[in-house]
Amino acid sequence: MSRTDASALTGAAVPPVQEVKRAMAGFVSEFKGFRTELETKLKQTEERVSMLDRKSQLAGRPPLAGSIEAGLPHQKAFGDYLRSGDDDALRGLEMEAKSMSTAVSADGGFLIDPQTSDVIKSVLKSTASIRSIASVVNVEANSYDVLVDHSDVGAGWAAENTPSAETGTPSIDRISIPLHELSALPKASQRLLDDSAFEIENWLAGRIADKFARAEAGAFITGDGVDKPRGILDHAKVDNDVWAWGNLGYVPTGVDGDIEADAIVDLVYALGAEYRANGSFVMNSKTAGTARKLKDADGRFLWSDGLAAGEPARLMGYPVVIAEDMPDPGTDSYSIAFGDFAAGYTIAERPDLRVLRDPFSAKPHVLFYASKRVGGDVSDFAAIKLLKFGTA
Repeated sequence: MSRTDASALTGAAVPPVQEVKRAMAGFVSEFKGFRTELETKLKQTEERVSMLDRKSQLAGRPPLAGSIEAGLPHQKAFGDYLRSGDDDALRGLEMEAKSMSTAVSADGGFLIDPQTSDVIKSVLKSTASIRSIASVVNVEANSYDVLVDHSDVGAGWAAENTPSAETGTPSIDRISIPLHELSALPKASQRLLDDSAFEIENWLAGRIADKFARAEAGAFITGDGVDKPRGILDHAKVDNDVWAWGNLGYVPTGVDGDIEADAIVDLVYALGAEYRANGSFVMNSKTAGTARKLKDADGRFLWSDGLAAGEPARLMGYPVVIAEDMPDPGTDSYSIAFGDFAAGYTIAERPDLRVLRDPFSAKPHVLFYASKRVGGDVSDFAAIKLLKFGTA
């Protein structure tokens, strides 16, 4: 018989030390059981999360996409509208003043969510277009006015006791750039939209960006200003020796359909020194293929490739923008432009982009009518010079 049993039989009290030891032993035993149960539950939770991850990846969606969508209510609501036409979530969202100024009803379309809009803007900016070097402003009105002071204020010397004579006043021109509607109309089948593996937002952004980029690039070069921006080549052109405001000055090459190094030098120095520091060449790929073969009198190439990835090539040290809408070299063609396009050309646009879903006009396909408003025009005629291929 143990001492404890003997104590119990005799009615003797248990020493305090033994009571503490017995209590501690019970606590440790219970804690170990709790720890084992907790580890089992954590392991089960990890297995469940891993299984959900694998299912999400097999469905072609990012892992735990639901938690991501929960943090982007506007993107999720916009995705629901594109897929099924459900606009309840969009109507209930509080529009941030920074990203959109007014809510638009279903009759006028819905503003694209900021994530999709950023994709389109970045593609437009990176596409070969003078947008990358021009001045781009966001406006809320239907037009944008540029005030240009293209004359010097008169000045004169005066002695201490001689009254100052009246000097000339500056001449200020107002150039109004109206905004025009640019639209795209991609379509997709309803069956494709119902497939959760199809990322409708990325697809729509890519189609709209491609359409808008090509339309804008052409208008900024050759647009006639009728329901579209006015391009640089739509303005009157005169020999730079007799240049006057309202025209673009050109430098003749002296030959038909060919480029000489001297003509490039003449073009660069036809531009005023105040613009030359920020100058860029604009030409298409065919012209660039000829220009990169040019050499100076010492046999050195005038063309040099960018020093780092993503940097533009340079001609005579100035960056070259490849815009395919510039004309090929030929008789009387204006195939190369050189200038400070940030000063010389202004693009005005509204910051919002709208999408209207139309499931009826092209059944069983769904049409997406996307639109934005943009305008552009020459804002400083002294900041851009052209190279004219020909003898005059």
